Amino acid sequence: MKKLIKKGMIIPITHKPFVGDVLIEDSKILKIADKIEEKVDEIIDATGKYILPGFIDAHSHIGLSEEGIGFISDTNEIAEPVTSDVKAIDAFNPYDIAIKRALDGGFTTVMILPGSANVICGQGAIIKLKSNIVDKCIVKEPAGLKIATGENPKRVYSEMKKSPSTRLGIATIIRNYFINVQNYMVKKKIEIEKEGTFVEKELKFEIGELVLRGEIPVRIHAHTAQDICTAIRISKEFNFKIVIEHGTESYKIVDYLFENKVPVVVGPFGFRRKIETKSQTYENVKILNGKGVLTAIMTDHPVNHLEFGNIHAALAMRYGAKREDVLKMLTINPAKILGIENKVGSIEPGKDADIVIWDKDPFLPEAKVEKVLIEGKEVYWWGE
Repeated sequence: MKKLIKKGMIIPITHKPFVGDVLIEDSKILKIADKIEEKVDEIIDATGKYILPGFIDAHSHIGLSEEGIGFISDTNEIAEPVTSDVKAIDAFNPYDIAIKRALDGGFTTVMILPGSANVICGQGAIIKLKSNIVDKCIVKEPAGLKIATGENPKRVYSEMKKSPSTRLGIATIIRNYFINVQNYMVKKKIEIEKEGTFVEKELKFEIGELVLRGEIPVRIHAHTAQDICTAIRISKEFNFKIVIEHGTESYKIVDYLFENKVPVVVGPFGFRRKIETKSQTYENVKILNGKGVLTAIMTDHPVNHLEFGNIHAALAMRYGAKREDVLKMLTINPAKILGIENKVGSIEPGKDADIVIWDKDPFLPEAKVEKVLIEGKEVYWWGE
């Protein structure tokens, strides 16, 4: 099936904006040009509208920490500091009303992650907001192992009178976990060579093996400069890839991040209720981009609601961030961080037809989404 979006202001992200047409065939973008003449099944008139790729949130708890459910959130499994075996998809509720609002805010793809209450928090997944069946939404799963440093696990386990209660304890638990994974991998190799099979699988270590093999990154919750440096230090010790989540003080060590090629998913902005967020500033966005660090913006939904992700991103421009950089931080940059830039993040031939039509410039507070296409199909929330 072919669809033609006509006469809109196309913001391709990887090229300069222009008024033109987008041709979609089935789930893919077939062509973009100033004018396309083609026999199609559907024409969408976008005259005077803005055509953008669907926004991507590289760090979210949407569908896990649901709206209107209070303390019974499924975000954190805190019985013990190491819960690497839990999966975010098993708690994801596609009937969370926040998903409708996220679509209304132009978001089509999210990385859902467990919370940061314990040290080794669990497994994240990349999903598209396109179905009431989570299995039909999955782009990649598992897509990362969430680990937390700093204030959150210190607070949680101090209250339980258990370890860790300090940063030293947190780092030790992370190291011990990956040493156990290394031992597990050796045991598995020996048994497979000897017996031809391995029957004593441990889910907690299977995900760690994917990390050490370089198949998925560690997504490390770290606000302070010291915690970010600890994360980088441990990643070097065990030779695994990391993404810094939050990175509140990343601007203090921006050259070190660039030197080590460490990406940052920065945010949320607007709340400084914790000791480790007291140095928070929107200038972080400008500094990270200016130094060449691969950066995306998060709202940390539901800390700030995903439906207002465009507004939070736009506020960074007040503090010196460039418009084109901010647009990339909602689209192609998170796609690169998630390793899905060949599929989404820009309007280019061959990519998934995840396209959002706005009535105005999306950085205006009054702008509204008029139409959301995911893989070429218009999406209407299924929960009403």
